[in-house]
Amino acid sequence: MLGCVFLQTQLYTGQVRVVTAVFMFIVLAQSWNLIGGFTGYASFGQVVFFGLGGYTTAVLMSHAKWSFWPSMVVAGLVAAGFGALIGLPLLRLRGHYFAIATLGVAEGMRELVINAPDLTGGGAGITIPTFGADVPTPYPGVDGFYVIFLVLATVTVVVAALVTRGRFGMAMRAIHQDEEAAASMGINTTRTKVAAFALSGLFAGLAGSAYTFQLVTVYPDRMFDVEITVLMVIMVVIGGAGTILGPLLGAVGLQFLSEWLRQSFTEYHTFILGTIIILVVVLMPEGVVTYARDAWRTRDFSPLANVRRYRL
Repeated sequence: MLGCVFLQTQLYTGQVRVVTAVFMFIVLAQSWNLIGGFTGYASFGQVVFFGLGGYTTAVLMSHAKWSFWPSMVVAGLVAAGFGALIGLPLLRLRGHYFAIATLGVAEGMRELVINAPDLTGGGAGITIPTFGADVPTPYPGVDGFYVIFLVLATVTVVVAALVTRGRFGMAMRAIHQDEEAAASMGINTTRTKVAAFALSGLFAGLAGSAYTFQLVTVYPDRMFDVEITVLMVIMVVIGGAGTILGPLLGAVGLQFLSEWLRQSFTEYHTFILGTIIILVVVLMPEGVVTYARDAWRTRDFSPLANVRRYRL
């Protein structure tokens, strides 16, 4: 963390923004990894927590004139509570049924926000007051948000590492491997899944809160964009689901690669990035971290051998 603080002084404004986005996606990737990577429930509606946290902050700062800091705390708690609430019924579903159900929840929340213009501004968006004598919190600026997202990323990685190395983490892995066997061993699978979903929602809600303040004006289509969930999933899958280092490397690598391709190949960067993602997923189906670990153990670094190992 101290190294990243020092790095900030060596970057110009555009680079600071890119690195800030990297920190945000580290939070989001770790968030998805808890429920999708460790527990084995692939959520396609993870963006609902991001958007809910963002709109909670926007409403509190715009209407109630709250400061950003308590608004962010409340936003995270609201997202976590919502995760627990919808987790109770949705986590009874499995596989693609759960994935589709979570996607439906995200789309439903987006429509709810659009149809509540008095509270959320509806499709016209909502603006957080950032200038004037009576602003709830002075705008932190580019450098301020760099530090905010750096702290969030650090806390998220540390908490995820501590949680997944304990009994709770073992319970999540057991559910991922065989939920019936985990239940027969005495693990309360419902409580574990709901707690993982709530913690996952907490991290995403905090990221959405800070992102909303950074944007100042937010719209439902941006805060509940399914593309954000897709990026979370890709980062975790490429890096290595069910690991702590994997989502971190996936977020850093994909964001920097995407930015470099955008600058170097303006017209074709999306096609090139998509091709690279497909190749990585095919050659390293368990992610870069798992591939590197297995290759080091077996001393076989051939990607094709890795494909045969997983019988693809």
